[in-house]
Amino acid sequence: MRYTYFMNHENHTLKNEKKEFSIIKRAKSFEHAGRGISLFIKTTHNAWIHVAATVIVFFLGVYFHITKTEWIMLVFAIGFVFASEAFNTAIEIDIDLTSPEYHPYARDTKDVAAGAVFLSALTALAVGLLIFCPYIF
Repeated sequence: MRYTYFMNHENHTLKNEKKEFSIIKRAKSFEHAGRGISLFIKTTHNAWIHVAATVIVFFLGVYFHITKTEWIMLVFAIGFVFASEAFNTAIEIDIDLTSPEYHPYARDTKDVAAGAVFLSALTALAVGLLIFCPYIF
């Protein structure tokens, strides 16, 4: 069930509207997601840093023959960072669109989103250190 928001002059209402399932629309949603990932990778400089770190981590994992469980933890940590960075990028795009002039709330929103990326990167770093330090030292 999908709820569609309709605006009219008197009030705001929610209309309960059934949409039929469509394979074509589902496939189109994957196309949109792919475009979003491409846009994210092409326009976000920090994404390239994450890609480089991911490549290094991959080669370290292969070199040290880490366990399946360690691979799972790394995949989740890496995905956590990329998802956080993608959300941050989406928030920045939206803020730039909706608040083109300087506003302290816009700045706060961007700073909090950037902080979330930093927290996810620190978490991934901790996971990486916990996994690789025993192999290195």
